[in-house]
Amino acid sequence: MDRPILEMKNISKAFNGIKVLHDVNFSVRKGEVHALMGGNGAGKSTLMKILTGVYTADKGEILIEGKPVSIKSYEDAKANKISMIFQEFSLIPTLTVAQNIFLTRESKTPFGLLDDKENERKTEKLLKELGVDIKPSDIVQDLGVGYWQMTEIAKALSQEAKVLIMDEPTSSLTKKETEVLFSFIRQLKDKGYAIIYISHRMDEIFEICDRITILRDGRKITTEVIKETTLDTVIRHIVGAEFDKLFEWVERDYPTDVPPAFELRNVTAGTKVNNVSLKIQPGEIVGIAGLMGSGRTELLRTVFGIDPMDSGEIYVNGKKRNIRSARQAIDAGIALIPEDRRLQGLVLQHSVKDNMILPILSKLKKGMLLDNKKAAEISKRLVERLNIKTDSISKQSGLLSGGNQQKIVLAKWLANDPDVLLLDEPTIGVDIGAKTEIIDIVRELAASGKAILVVSSELPELLALSDRLLIMHEGSIKREIRRKDIQSEEELQYAIQGY
Repeated sequence: MDRPILEMKNISKAFNGIKVLHDVNFSVRKGEVHALMGGNGAGKSTLMKILTGVYTADKGEILIEGKPVSIKSYEDAKANKISMIFQEFSLIPTLTVAQNIFLTRESKTPFGLLDDKENERKTEKLLKELGVDIKPSDIVQDLGVGYWQMTEIAKALSQEAKVLIMDEPTSSLTKKETEVLFSFIRQLKDKGYAIIYISHRMDEIFEICDRITILRDGRKITTEVIKETTLDTVIRHIVGAEFDKLFEWVERDYPTDVPPAFELRNVTAGTKVNNVSLKIQPGEIVGIAGLMGSGRTELLRTVFGIDPMDSGEIYVNGKKRNIRSARQAIDAGIALIPEDRRLQGLVLQHSVKDNMILPILSKLKKGMLLDNKKAAEISKRLVERLNIKTDSISKQSGLLSGGNQQKIVLAKWLANDPDVLLLDEPTIGVDIGAKTEIIDIVRELAASGKAILVVSSELPELLALSDRLLIMHEGSIKREIRRKDIQSEEELQYAIQGY
């Protein structure tokens, strides 16, 4: 068997006395795509930050082709031919592919001027070797997102990287773009590059990866050959439970002999929402299923006052509410967890605490100033309640995992104690462990009397959460189904398709 190009041996790390990595061993070989998986707080990010020099391990060693190396900065990582391609693109859209690839490393003429022709020549040679069908002179913003990802990879390889760390590389890609990227990754494998692949998407792991290492609570649980394992085994290693148990539906009790907590009457908005009426009881979870473009997200945006409502009525606890803005929706006791938490749900540069208190700033005023003591108390209570894994409420939200970011979005609205929760794809982009935690949180909120409306494309989660399901098609509610009358995911899929 080939000796690993990279080995991390007995890596341990602690923050403020709390150990987050316990003697972790990890390796990757030439020509291999090695998946690194685990739930929130498993230690994936910390391990990779040690590999790229962001953190220094308290114990352990890193070996490149069998030789110990010291990596204490990103420059050290690059010198050891290690490069990380982050989830967020680092390209400058208005520059060309060549200019982005050699940014800050440009060739220059004998007179000290930028030699664009030489940069384009080197880029063309690199892209040809990699089999990438783009031109060095192409402006990045004119390319599809999939080619942005390939440009990022070419940029890393131009620095002679031999080990590539890909962090959620398909999160912004369409299915077709993902297929193109996977074809590119297979070419890189054939050329001997080693790829560490971080993703929560199980289907991708089984399609593109050769081996998988799973971390849980800072410990290595297992390393297995993909072809010799199963989805159920992987999930059990990640969260310590069987797949069927994670999304098991349990029939819930909620009052049906009282007025609805939330009601829509003949709501119409533009071309996407057409004459929608529905009722939700206190403590009830209603799921909306439908194909892409069916109007699910637009309905939630209309109720929350983001998109204008052309006609119809909204009632909260029996009181008609005139909602023409998000502020009016909040004042009416409605909260929206948006589909894109990073763009619409959080200020990533702000701290955990600052994000949590955004909706209640007016309630935290102490004269002209903010009552920081009270704000900290509320934030710490919510961090504990939702099991948000952070070493401080002052930590920048953008540094937390996707699952913990989603919990912050939930927490900020819980601080305002809404009566109605609108959840748009509440578990999108989070790992399997975080999904189960978020599902449990939503169930607890319903048990406390909240009326909850959930939009999700993840049918197992929708079936696990909902007491009733509404099928939406072309902006209208076409069918209502009691959850207990659905026996399988296939039945729901048939309903969505209109069969």
